[in-house]
Amino acid sequence: MTLQELVHQAACLYSDKTAVCFDECNNQPPVYYTYKTVVNTASELSHFLLLHCDFQGIREIGLYCQPGINLPSWILGILQVPAAYAPIDPDSPPALSVHFIKKCDLKYVLVEKQQINKFKSSFETLLNYDTFTVEHNDLVLFRLHWENEVSLTLNDRKEKCEKGKMTKSMNSENRTEEKSDEQMDVRLQHCLAYVLHTSGTTGTPKIVRVPHTCIVPNIQHFQVLFEITHEDVLFLASPLTFDPSVVEIFVALSSGASLLIVPTSVKVLPSKLAALLFSHHRVTILQATPTLLRRFGSQLIKSTVLSANTSLRVLALGGEAFPSLTALKSWREVGNKTQIFNVYGITEVSSWATFYRIPEKILNSTLKCELPVQLGFPLLGTVVEVRDTNGFTIQEGIGQVFLGGRYRVCFLDDEVTVPLGTMRATGDFVTVKDGEIFFLGRKDSQIKRHGKRLNVELVQQIAEGLQEVESCAVTWYNQEKLILFMVSKKDLVKDCIFKELQKHLPSHAIPDELVLIDSLPLTSHGKIDVSELNKIYLNYINLKSEWKLNGKDELWEKLQHLWKSVLNFSEDPLKVPNESLFLNSGGDSLKSVRLLSEIENLVGTSVPGLLEIILSSSILEIYNHILQTVFPDENPTFIKNYATKRKLNDVNQEENNGKSLRQESIMSLKCDSEINAFIALSRGSQILSLNTTRFLTTLEHCPSACSSDLISQTNIQNTKSLNPPALIGTSKDPSCIAKVPEEETPVMGAEKMEFRVRWRSDTGKCVDASPLVVIPAVDKSSATVYIGSHSHRMMAVDLYSGKVKWEQTLGDRIESSACVSKCGNFVVVGCYNGLVYVLKSNSGEQYWMFTTEDAVKSSATMDPTTGLLYIGSHDQHAYALDIYKKKCVWKLKCGGTVFSSPCLSLIPHHLYFATLGGLLLAINPATGNRVWEYSCGKPLFSSPQCCLQYICIGCVDGNLLCFTHFGEQVWKFSTNEPIFSSPCTSASEQEIFFGSHDCFIYCCSMKGHLQWKFETTSRVYSTPFAFHNHNRSNEMLLAAASTDGKLWILESKSGQLQSVYQLPGEVFSSPVVWESMLIIGCRNNYVYCLDLLSGKQK
Repeated sequence: MTLQELVHQAACLYSDKTAVCFDECNNQPPVYYTYKTVVNTASELSHFLLLHCDFQGIREIGLYCQPGINLPSWILGILQVPAAYAPIDPDSPPALSVHFIKKCDLKYVLVEKQQINKFKSSFETLLNYDTFTVEHNDLVLFRLHWENEVSLTLNDRKEKCEKGKMTKSMNSENRTEEKSDEQMDVRLQHCLAYVLHTSGTTGTPKIVRVPHTCIVPNIQHFQVLFEITHEDVLFLASPLTFDPSVVEIFVALSSGASLLIVPTSVKVLPSKLAALLFSHHRVTILQATPTLLRRFGSQLIKSTVLSANTSLRVLALGGEAFPSLTALKSWREVGNKTQIFNVYGITEVSSWATFYRIPEKILNSTLKCELPVQLGFPLLGTVVEVRDTNGFTIQEGIGQVFLGGRYRVCFLDDEVTVPLGTMRATGDFVTVKDGEIFFLGRKDSQIKRHGKRLNVELVQQIAEGLQEVESCAVTWYNQEKLILFMVSKKDLVKDCIFKELQKHLPSHAIPDELVLIDSLPLTSHGKIDVSELNKIYLNYINLKSEWKLNGKDELWEKLQHLWKSVLNFSEDPLKVPNESLFLNSGGDSLKSVRLLSEIENLVGTSVPGLLEIILSSSILEIYNHILQTVFPDENPTFIKNYATKRKLNDVNQEENNGKSLRQESIMSLKCDSEINAFIALSRGSQILSLNTTRFLTTLEHCPSACSSDLISQTNIQNTKSLNPPALIGTSKDPSCIAKVPEEETPVMGAEKMEFRVRWRSDTGKCVDASPLVVIPAVDKSSATVYIGSHSHRMMAVDLYSGKVKWEQTLGDRIESSACVSKCGNFVVVGCYNGLVYVLKSNSGEQYWMFTTEDAVKSSATMDPTTGLLYIGSHDQHAYALDIYKKKCVWKLKCGGTVFSSPCLSLIPHHLYFATLGGLLLAINPATGNRVWEYSCGKPLFSSPQCCLQYICIGCVDGNLLCFTHFGEQVWKFSTNEPIFSSPCTSASEQEIFFGSHDCFIYCCSMKGHLQWKFETTSRVYSTPFAFHNHNRSNEMLLAAASTDGKLWILESKSGQLQSVYQLPGEVFSSPVVWESMLIIGCRNNYVYCLDLLSGKQK
C-alpha cells in the first residue's frame, strides 16, 4: 500500500466532497477542491513529469513552493509518477537548501511560478540549471546540472555502504529485530515516498529517505485512533519540511475528510489563526507542537481552542516535551471534551512512533498534578526499545530510546540498502517504571527547543570561544529556558555578548538569559554542578520578581527596560523612540514570545491580543494596549499611536546582503544633451511633463497642453492641467508639472466600475514603495513602471504587459519611491543602507551612488528648472544632488529624521522638508539656506504638498495643517487619529484629499471645510490619486488604498463609492493611475496593475 493508493481509495468514495480548502485570510472567499479535482490535477502533473523527466536511478523530485490550494495535488502528482517528493522551503537559508539538493543529487525541481524570482535569486550562484525550462500550469520544471562537482552515483553509494556493513552490524544502533538478510532497497521504483533532512543543529544535517512502508502504518493507525470520518476537518499546521505534515495531509485525504491550508504568515497571528480554525472552518483535528499551542496564549486557548463548545475533537501534541499536566488543565475550559494525545517520534523513523491519550479523569481532576506524561504505546508496526549504555534492552531504569520495526525503516544519507527491522538510536533518554516510559532529556545535552533539536554544548562552545569570556555553562532550566552562565574576563556589556552569539548561532539557539557569576560551581568530581547553577538562577529570578509593577506610572519605564533586554541592548542609556517597531529593531517571532512572557510576568496577568500588537505595532501602541488591559479605568498617558509608516515588517529578518556596487561611476554621460520627452506619474497625482507640448495635447488622459511659453501667475488659475506652482517664472525650459484635468461639477448616475488584474509581478518581498510610471513621448506603448521592494530589488516593468525589463539588486531593502531625472535617462532611489542610487532607466545599470549616514526612506524630488534632485535621510539631513556632475551641491541639518519626501514650489522658489521631530522647513533650493520653519510639536510622516497659495501637510496628532508660502498657518482640519497619508490636491486646487488612521478618506476645501468623508475598513496610510475617468470624459475619480489591502475608487466631488477591490495582502504603497490602469505595490510581494472597467467593458 502506498500513500497515493490511500488517497485514490478515498477519492472513489468521496469524489464530489471537499478535499482541500485554502483560505488566504484576505476577506476573499476560500478556495475549495473536491477529491475529484485533486486527483485529476495530480494526474495531469504526473503525465507532464513522465513526459519531461528522464530518471536515472532514484526517482526524486524537488518541490519549491508555499502553502496553497494545489499543494496536495502537486505532492500526489509526484508520488503517482512514481517518484519521491523532496520539499524545499523558500524561507529556509539558501545554503541549507543547497546542501539538501546536492546531498540528494536532485536532477529535477518543480518551482511554483510565484516563487520563480526568489528561486533564481537564491540559487543562481550556487546551482546550475537549464536555461530551458518547462512550464505546467502554476509550476515550472527545472533540470539541474552539477558542473565541476563529483556526483555520488548509486554504485558509489552501494560500494560505500558495503564497506561499512561490518562496522554497522556491530553497532547496537543498527541491530535488527530479526537476524535476517532481508533488506530494503532504495533503488526500487515504488519504494520511496518523500525525502527530508534533519535540522542540522547537532551537526551536519542528515538526509532521510522515507519509504511508503514506513509512513503508511502511521496514517492507518491515526485514522483509527482519532476515529477520522469524512466530516472531519484537519489543519495543515506543519511545514512540508517537517514530517508531521505528511500525517496531516494523508490522514485527511485517505479518510474523505477535508484539509485546511492557510498562508505561513497567518500562523504567527494567534487571534486571527484561532478565529480561522475554530470559528470559520470548525477544525476538528489539530496536530501541533506545544510551542504552536502556547502561541495562542492561555486565555485564547481556554476561550477558543479548548473551550466547552470548541469544534476541536482531537489535539495531538508532539515534536517537543509535553506541557505539564497542571498547565494543560488550566488551559481547558470547564466542559471541554477534546481528546488530548502525546505523540512522540523522530525524523529518522518518520513520522511518529508512540502515542498516549491523556485520561479524562486526570484532565477533569481539580487536584494539582505534577506527574510527567508518559510516551505511551507503540504505533502500528513500530518497535520501541530502551537500552542501557552497554546496548542491552532494559525493562526498568534509565536508558536511551531506540525505534524501528520490520518495515518502519528509513534510509539515512548515503544508505542504499537497510536491513528490515533496523533500530535507530533517538538520542532521547527516558526512565522506565512499571512498564511506562517517561521522557528525561536529550542525549549529549541535546534538547528540543522551538520544535528544533539543539545541542546545549554547542552553545557553550560558541560562548567560550568569545574573546570576553573566561568560562561559561549552559543549562536548560525546567526544560523551558536556555540560560547562559558566564564568568567574564573584564567588565562586560551583555548586549555585546548577545550580538556576538547571533553571528554564530541560529535564532532558536540564542539563550533566553545571560547571568554573570564570579566563578562556576563544581561538584566533588570537578564537574560543573548543574543543581547549584539552577539555585543561582532561582535567586536571580527572585531578585527580578521584586521589580514587579507598582502602578501605571512605572509601566512605560519598565516596558522600555524589557524591550531593551529582549532585543539585547539593555545597556543602551537612550530612551526607546515612541515609534520603534519590534521587528524593525532586531526582534523576531521567538523574541516576541519572550517579550510577551516578560510583560505578562511584570503585570501579573495575561494580556489578550498582545502578541499580535508586539509583532505589528510601535512600542507606544504596545504600552497603550497593556494600559487598557491592566488599568482599564484610568486614562492612558499617551493617546495617539505614533507608529512608523511601514508598520508590519516581515517576521523573518532580512540581511544586508545586496550585491557589491562600485562607488565610482561606471561611465560618464553628457546627459544635458540627451533630453527625452516624457510624462512621469507618481503618488498623489504628481504628473511631471518634460518637452511634451505636442505629445500631451494628443492624449485623452491629459488633454490640456503644458506650454513651453511663460505662464503668468494671473492666468495659471485657469490652466487646469497644471499643478501650481509648477514652472511659474522666467525659465525657458519647456517643461511643466501637470495635473489630471477635472470638471467642476459632479457627474450624476455614473456607471459603477470593476477591477480586473492586468498583470502582477513578483518582487520577492513586501512592496511598500509607490510606483513611478514613465511614458515616453515617442512611443507611448513602451511605458515603464519603476518600483523597489524589501527584497533589495529595483525593477522596471512594462506598463502594458507586465514583462520585467530589468532588475537590479541594491544593498538593502527599498521603501523609497523612484524619481526620474530631468533628461529621462536615469531613475533615482533611496535605500535602507543609506545610499542614494542613480540607475540608468533603460538598463538598471548603476551610474552613480551618493552616501548618506543613515537609511534613506524619503523619495527624491526633481527641480525641472535646474535638474537638481532633493532628498532627505534618516541622518537628519536634506541633500541637493547634481547627478550629472556627480556631486552634492548642498547639505542641510534639518533637526530631525527626514522620513517623508520633499515638495518643490517654483513661485516662490521654495523647497519643503518635514521631519519626525515635527519641523516643517522652507528651504532655498539654490543655496540650501532656511527661509522659515514651523514646529508642529508632533512627528511628521506625511509629505508636504504644494499648491499655488498654500502648503499642506498631515501630522500624527490627527490634524491636516495649511500654511502660506511665507510660513503663516491658515487653518487646520482635525481627524480622530494620526495622519500618515500625504495630501493630494485636485487639478482645480479647490479640494484636497487625504487619509487618516481613523479609517476615513477625507475631502476638504482649500478653506479647510469638510466636503465629504468616506469610511474604509482599515487605516489609510497611502496617498490618494485624483484622476480623469478614461471612459467618461466629464468625470473625475479618486483612487485610495487602506492597509487591509482594499483599493477604493470614489467619485471625487461626492465621495460616492464606484468600486472596491481586495488585494491579497496589506498595502502601504500609494496608487498611480494612467489611462484606465491602476498600479500599486502590495505586501504579498507583488506589484499589481489593474484595469478599471466600466459597465460596458465587463
